[in-house]
Amino acid sequence: MEHVTQEQVFTREKVIYPLFLLGQVVATRGAMSIGDVFLLDRCLNRHVRGDWGHVCEEDAKTNDEAVQAGFRILSAYAIDETRPCKGYGDNTLWIITEADRSVTTFLLPDEY
Repeated sequence: MEHVTQEQVFTREKVIYPLFLLGQVVATRGAMSIGDVFLLDRCLNRHVRGDWGHVCEEDAKTNDEAVQAGFRILSAYAIDETRPCKGYGDNTLWIITEADRSVTTFLLPDEY
């Protein structure tokens, strides 16, 4: 089995295990209306392994620090990967894990 170093964990290089606990996983009506549980599953797996999706560099750095410090983590993913995604607005799915790791929520940006 390959050994994964701390450096690899926080540079998001092929992390093969979860970086943090998700708590209870819930979704808003809007997120559920996407109707693609496979997309939700793929996004959640990316989120928990430190692939923050379509967030700006500053937010990615904040997320990396939040894993260590126990703060809130926000990821943003394209709902339709063939269309542009800015990390907010149309075609965006957010996943937020609360600071206390009690709950992780799927939601659309306009539901925040």
